Amino acid sequence: MKGIVLAGGTGSRLHPLTIAVSKQLLPVYDKPMIYYPLSTLMLAGVREFLVITTAADEPGFRRLLGSGEQWGLSIQYAVQAEPNGIAEAFLIGEQFIGTDQTALILGDNLFHGGGLPEMLQKAVTNTSGATVFAQEVSDPERYGVVSFDGSGQAIKVEEKPVSPESNWAVTGLYFFDQQVVEIAKTISPSARGELEIASVVDAYLQAGDLRVGQFGRGFTWLDTGTFDSMVSASEFVRVIEQRQDTKIGCIEEVAWRMGWISDAQLAELAAPLVKSGYGRYLQRLLTARSANGPS
Repeated sequence: MKGIVLAGGTGSRLHPLTIAVSKQLLPVYDKPMIYYPLSTLMLAGVREFLVITTAADEPGFRRLLGSGEQWGLSIQYAVQAEPNGIAEAFLIGEQFIGTDQTALILGDNLFHGGGLPEMLQKAVTNTSGATVFAQEVSDPERYGVVSFDGSGQAIKVEEKPVSPESNWAVTGLYFFDQQVVEIAKTISPSARGELEIASVVDAYLQAGDLRVGQFGRGFTWLDTGTFDSMVSASEFVRVIEQRQDTKIGCIEEVAWRMGWISDAQLAELAAPLVKSGYGRYLQRLLTARSANGPS
């Protein structure tokens, strides 16, 4: 499965912060925002990525992520010239996707909760149709909204409805089969002038080939696209990391635990990061493994 991280847009809700730098390069506590969605797809087993961003911001992502080789990944880059909608990612990434399945994640979304890797890996095993995830929110009008019938089956998907029929928001994490590019080619811009991801999801719903996973209590999904939500996300990450002595969105750790990099490679990645404390955390992972023996 291929992975696309959509990190474009103007970030206008975060101006003046994002006048000079991409929103997805801003910090969420102790790491760049893009680390969180990238690590989420890594937990699903994805190793080939396309980062879609703006022409102005592409050099910054290349400096930060490079080719991904240091983490056992392959990272390519593409430009979205204008913010024409999430679904345009499939048109931009057509050659990258080829005949593979595709996972798409928004570059400002953070996911955390018990059982997340298992949920993601199950979605990857579904070789046909689409899988999306939803969570109840207090302001569903800000999101794509999915409605369910009495038996819990999805019956309707709407993008930012004025009068939502449910409180279940579709999160910025999507898994699609090989048909997604052709489906994206058939949709028309919405009244907002964008190619809506909800239209792609609805096409799978109408074909009877949509699965909707529900994130319940104890699961956290954060959209970090505003000042307040960025602060809230940073505080959430800080509290979890300090209390549990573990990191959220640590791509080096995920790559190491997935077996994509060795102990020696992790140690090499940790060395230049020691002064910030981030590197010392990576070194402690190696010390703990040495003390406990092979896992």
